[in-house]
Amino acid sequence: MSIPCLYAIVRFCPFLETEEFANAGIIMIAPEHGFFAYKLITRRHARVTNFFEQLDGSVFKTAMQNLREEFERAAAMLRTHGIDKKYKLNDVELSKSLFAEIVRPREAVIKFSKVRGVLADDPETKLADLYGYYVERDFVTKEYREAVLERTMRRWIFDAGMANKFDKMEVGNDEYHATFPFVEQDGTRIVQAVKPLNLAQDQPSKILDHGGQWLFRIHTLQRKRLLPNRILFAVEGPDGQGPRHRAYDDIVGNLRDSGATVYSYREKEQIMRFVQGHAPVGNA
Repeated sequence: MSIPCLYAIVRFCPFLETEEFANAGIIMIAPEHGFFAYKLITRRHARVTNFFEQLDGSVFKTAMQNLREEFERAAAMLRTHGIDKKYKLNDVELSKSLFAEIVRPREAVIKFSKVRGVLADDPETKLADLYGYYVERDFVTKEYREAVLERTMRRWIFDAGMANKFDKMEVGNDEYHATFPFVEQDGTRIVQAVKPLNLAQDQPSKILDHGGQWLFRIHTLQRKRLLPNRILFAVEGPDGQGPRHRAYDDIVGNLRDSGATVYSYREKEQIMRFVQGHAPVGNA
């Protein structure tokens, strides 16, 4: 039996002037079925806070803690009116009204999407699926994420007045080449090539596979004497420690051993110094 549910996406919007936001959770209710639940980011805060470069990370953590407390108060109130089916009476109208009050438009760092409807065989499973899609971004491939990184770097380059300095080009020849999104030429000579690289996949093997593809390309271009002297990888890696981070360190170390300069994508100042033609300072 399909159960009608209502849900809204929790959005963290710290700068009201720009209206930029990051999805941070899902809240869902199935009033007739007696279901109310939510799922909020509890780890990997850096994925959100790094998006807002000028923001103190504690702002996000505090906002999420306050929101969690608000949701728990709402859940307690709904339980007293039968939302969890412990009582014979389930006040459907009160449940709908309280949900509408929670997700109302507000002038705060936490906002909500418009309320959406969905049919679910199991609301708990549907909540997890929606969280995976909208918050964990299960649909995002490494190619998609690298397109986002490239777009951000292109904006950095534009803001620095160097928009005409770089082009997306193939480095190599007809026999073998690799495409870099930022390539600087002096006549026919390639001066430098820059590649944002996503190494934050959810499994160590995926990190090694994707990083290994670029290691192969670098080594092949190098062996054929087709690689420019200045190569930069701006890498985004996994949070925390463990197998994923060890895989990341492995790829970064091998890229550096190949002669490439590697910086964390968070090191904007060092990346911009490199693209401006300065000598690299301290490989990441």
